[in-house]
Amino acid sequence: MLRRPSPVEDQPRLIAHSVAPDEAWLLARIADQDLRAFEDLYRIYHPRLTRFLMNMLRRPHLVEEALNDTMMVVWKRPASFNGTSKVSTWIFAIAYRTALKARSRHDEPLEDQQAEVRASPDGDPEQHLGLRQVQAVLLEAMGRLSPEHRAVVDLTYFHEIGYREIAEILNCPVGTVKTRMHHARHRLKEMLAGQLWDWI
Repeated sequence: MLRRPSPVEDQPRLIAHSVAPDEAWLLARIADQDLRAFEDLYRIYHPRLTRFLMNMLRRPHLVEEALNDTMMVVWKRPASFNGTSKVSTWIFAIAYRTALKARSRHDEPLEDQQAEVRASPDGDPEQHLGLRQVQAVLLEAMGRLSPEHRAVVDLTYFHEIGYREIAEILNCPVGTVKTRMHHARHRLKEMLAGQLWDWI
C-alpha cells in the first residue's frame, strides 16, 4: 500500500520552488567567468540599484552610467567579495561609492520635477498604485535631503536594510547612520507636514 508523504516530507520540495538563486553561488560562478550567472545577478539587482541610485543622483543618465559601472566591478572583481557580509551589502557598497564619484563629477541637480509621475522600476503599476503614490510623495521630499541622508532613508525604507548593514554599505559607524536617520526623519517630518508621517 502506498504511504502518503507527511507534510514535513513535502516541505523541502515546496521550499525549493520558492527560494531565490543563491547570490553567493552566482558570485562564485561569475569568478569563473560564467556570463549566465552574471546576467542572473544583474536581473536581481537592476531594479533595486536603479531605485537606490536614482535617489542618490536624481539624473537618469547618471543612474544608468553608475549602475553599469557598479555591475562592471561585480563582473571584473568578484573575488573582492570576502564573504564577511551579504552579497547585497557588498554590491550596495560598490553602488554607493560609484554614486559618490559620479556626484563629485557633476553639480547637485535641481529638484526632480518628474518624481511624482515616474513609475517605480519594478512591480505592476496597477497592483502597487497606493504604494507608488506614497513613495512618490516621499521621493519628492527626499529630493530635498542631502545625498548622505537620502542614502540612509532609501536603504531603510525602500530596501528594508538594517542600520548595521547600512553602516557597512556606507563605510561609517552605526552611530553615524543613526544620527543621519534622526536628522533625515526630522527634516522629512517638517516637509511632509503630517501627510505621511505615520507611514514613516
